[in-house]
Amino acid sequence: MSELLLFHHAQGLTSGVVAFADALREAGHTVHTPDLYHGKTFDTLDDGIAYARQLGFGNIAQSGVDAARNLSTALVYAGFSLGVSPAQQLAQTRPGARGALLFHGCLPVSEFGASWPSAVPVQVHAMDHDPFFEEDAGAAQALVKDAPLGELFLYRGDQHLFTDRSLSSYDEAATSLLMRRVLEFLKRN
Repeated sequence: MSELLLFHHAQGLTSGVVAFADALREAGHTVHTPDLYHGKTFDTLDDGIAYARQLGFGNIAQSGVDAARNLSTALVYAGFSLGVSPAQQLAQTRPGARGALLFHGCLPVSEFGASWPSAVPVQVHAMDHDPFFEEDAGAAQALVKDAPLGELFLYRGDQHLFTDRSLSSYDEAATSLLMRRVLEFLKRN
C-alpha cells in the first residue's frame, strides 16, 4: 500500500477533502492531510483565494513542503488545485518520490527544475471545460508528454473542484472514475 501526502485546495481542508482522503484510507493507503490554513475553510472559491493571497501563495507552498519534512521520502504527493503547487514541487525535487497526483491543476515543470524526474509517475486530472484549468492545460500536456510515466485524464464538464463532495461543484460520476484511476495508479506505485 502507498503513503500519500495530500494537500487541500483554496477553500481549505473541507469535509470533502477529508472524505476523499478517507476513501483512500479505506482502500488501505496511509494519507496525511496537513491543514495549510490552520482550521479555516471557506464557503466560496473566491473567499478561499482571497485568503490564500493574504497568506501568500509562496508561504502556502512552503508550508506544504515543510509538512513533508518529518515524513518518509517514499511518498506519493497529491494536491487539489492550490495544493498542486507543494505536491508538484515535492514530487519534482524531493528524492524518493513514488508518484504525483495532480487534481484540477498543473504548473509548468520549469517552476521547480529543468525536467520532470523520469522515474516518478504522474497523473493529472481535470474537467475538459474547467475555466480555472484552461490556463494549466498547456503545462499539463507538456508534463505528460515529457514524463515517461505521465497520464492526463480529462472529464466531461466545467467544474473546478469536482472531487469535493462538500461543494456544489461535486460530480459523483467523474469522481468515481477518477478514484478508480487513482487506486489503479497507487497499486502500480
